[in-house]
Amino acid sequence: MALKKFGVGQPLKRVEDKKFITGNGQYIADVQPDRALVGYVLRSPHAHADFDIGDLTTARGMKGVKLVLTAADVAHLGAVPCLAPLPNKDGSQSFIAHTPVLCEKTVKHVGDAVAFIVAETLDQAKDAAEAIPVHYTDRPAVVDMRKAINKGAHHVWQKAPDNLALDTEMGDKAKVDAIFEKADRVVAIDIENNRLITNYMETRGAIGEYDSATKQFTLTISSQGVHGVRDTVAAKCMKIEPDKLRVITPDVGGGFGTKTFAYREYPLVLEAAKRLKRPVKWVAERGEHFIGDAQGRDNLARAEVALDKSGKFLAMRFDIVGNLGAYASQYGPYIPYLGATMVTGVYATKHIHVRVRCVYTNTMPVDAYRGAGRPEAAYLLERLVDRAARETGIKPDVIRRKNFIAPTQMPYKTPIGDRTYDTGHFVQHMEQAMLSSDWNGFKDRVKEAKKRGKLRGIGLATYIECTAWGSGEDVEIRLETDGTVTIFSGTQSNGQGHATAYAQFASQHLDLPLEKIRVIQGDTDVIATGNGTGGSRSIPVGGVSTALAAKNLAEKIKELASGKLEARVKDLEIADGAVRVAGTDRRITFTEIANLPGASEDKRKASGDFTPPDATYPNGTHVAEVEIDPETGVTEIVRYTICDDFGIAVNPLLLAGQVHGGVVQGVGQALFERVVFDDQGQLVTASFMDYCMPRADNVPSFHFETKNVPSTTNPLGIKGAGEAGSIGSCPAVMNAIVDALDRTYGVRDIDMPATPQRVFDIIAKSKLGKAA
Repeated sequence: MALKKFGVGQPLKRVEDKKFITGNGQYIADVQPDRALVGYVLRSPHAHADFDIGDLTTARGMKGVKLVLTAADVAHLGAVPCLAPLPNKDGSQSFIAHTPVLCEKTVKHVGDAVAFIVAETLDQAKDAAEAIPVHYTDRPAVVDMRKAINKGAHHVWQKAPDNLALDTEMGDKAKVDAIFEKADRVVAIDIENNRLITNYMETRGAIGEYDSATKQFTLTISSQGVHGVRDTVAAKCMKIEPDKLRVITPDVGGGFGTKTFAYREYPLVLEAAKRLKRPVKWVAERGEHFIGDAQGRDNLARAEVALDKSGKFLAMRFDIVGNLGAYASQYGPYIPYLGATMVTGVYATKHIHVRVRCVYTNTMPVDAYRGAGRPEAAYLLERLVDRAARETGIKPDVIRRKNFIAPTQMPYKTPIGDRTYDTGHFVQHMEQAMLSSDWNGFKDRVKEAKKRGKLRGIGLATYIECTAWGSGEDVEIRLETDGTVTIFSGTQSNGQGHATAYAQFASQHLDLPLEKIRVIQGDTDVIATGNGTGGSRSIPVGGVSTALAAKNLAEKIKELASGKLEARVKDLEIADGAVRVAGTDRRITFTEIANLPGASEDKRKASGDFTPPDATYPNGTHVAEVEIDPETGVTEIVRYTICDDFGIAVNPLLLAGQVHGGVVQGVGQALFERVVFDDQGQLVTASFMDYCMPRADNVPSFHFETKNVPSTTNPLGIKGAGEAGSIGSCPAVMNAIVDALDRTYGVRDIDMPATPQRVFDIIAKSKLGKAA
């Protein structure tokens, strides 16, 4: 692909940023329809309780209150469904708990929705909520996954007596077990992958409107894609045809998977708007986000590897338990299963067995969070491989190199998960990351740190993930009469920079500066189809569709220009927003072309449709270096190196930003973030007072580079990059922490987050053990 001034491969600054940093973005809270009322959700303070609601006369009669809805009032609305139920190993289907719009008799987690109040102001709605008489009778809460799967555990749902929503397996268990029996060595590790709260900068919100004349609903939300939400809310909740619901998404301040889903507030604002014949607006407060949105990760797993005497992996087996929370969220059961399909990782292990169980607990639902199962798989596998290196005495890079899938083995069919890796050169990026991190000089830095009373550790992680699979995207592009171009895409930017990247794809063929290309997203009435943003698909799928549309439009523009220039199409070329006859100064601008007599709108627009034949498989190596203060338990990341394979870089500047952001989210999980419940299911970490987020001074400057091998399943060679930073970072950081602790104290077991308290306690316990 030729490098164009504003095209693919250029490190251009984001065109959308001026709007955002000058306060001119329009987020859901900024949208204010005329005469809009305010909605508020009354939520349960109990994790598991039966309840009844008394007389609502007082609440309904309070100043400014327009509507109070309970379950009886919305019985005609359907539940918010789980769209990804999976069969058990025996083919049976476990009970799937869909999310009711409002709870009828029993609440299942703290924050469960009991009533919806609409008033002129938020304070009036809150006052009315306090006046609603709700009598709760506590029931036993099942909070801990370990206890939930034990025989005799209390039931979250009577229809799920074992508290399981899924129990399935992959691989040949008998064969794998036989290999383990004969193996020279077996190494095992037990891992907890901590629960996380997404905490995007912008909380969710929803505005419902209803036109009684046309019987048309409009829903404005902060989302990761309007079409999926429309289809779910219309068909499943409102029970109307999709064309009766318009969904709009303005600017979005972060999504990370959590804004993909339909939520109960969406049908609630629509129902309220219909009844009141006025717009109804609900915007979550930060505290509501902690108890009202889907959360992430929360796995328990045991991983084992069987090795021969040389350190070659013979077989692996995994037992993964994923917490679903009280309800099966939109993709909830699929996320642990998706992760399990990637436990092969970058290793040529021929025999693997995985058991996956999904468990109900009386906690908030758990669903996709940046990476959606793949970070869990990479973390589990890379912690296991590092443990094998330590127990066998083989260096961590050597044991990896010994077991990597070789480039000559590509395409490589994994033993489980029905995956086929098309490309990958894992040794190449591992060696480059080690070189750039000065791996060989680490021993000198250990000595220097020791003089200062610090423990120094270094860790690496090699990963592979799957991105951009499944449904395609159909993009339309149009030449406007002022010579600018508009792109219509069904993906949805949540801050990734689509307005810049998509414009680069278009400029590759139209040779326009980015400010003359506009990207439209987030409106089901304007954009016919779309599958949203998730799974790192927007660039490798939506971007390719944009490139195809731009290429088709370029041909149409040249056809329009050929008559005016009296030249054959094949003799024309596009440059600087004009068409010219090659080798001459005869030219006609896009503006002039768009206003030609024959330039109808149909001739000024084109489409591009790309459906991926398979996933793309980005991969890479992260190297983290940490220092631990044994007197306080504080861990500092002092160096961080990344070498990735993303096929090609559409915009190196945007790419680096995506990787940096993903790494910081991984660092947050590894060192700071943790969801804590007490035994009654109360969320202890219910605000930023107790839930610690990573900050700028918690991370060093990153060294980021690529060793790209173009994908063969993508026409442009692109591999998805949006989630990769969060996949390689957790195992790299934790392997570095284990390295530091093992050197001095022989400590090899520590789970995320490695908070100062946790590290300090582990060191103190080790000291006591040695003293004894």
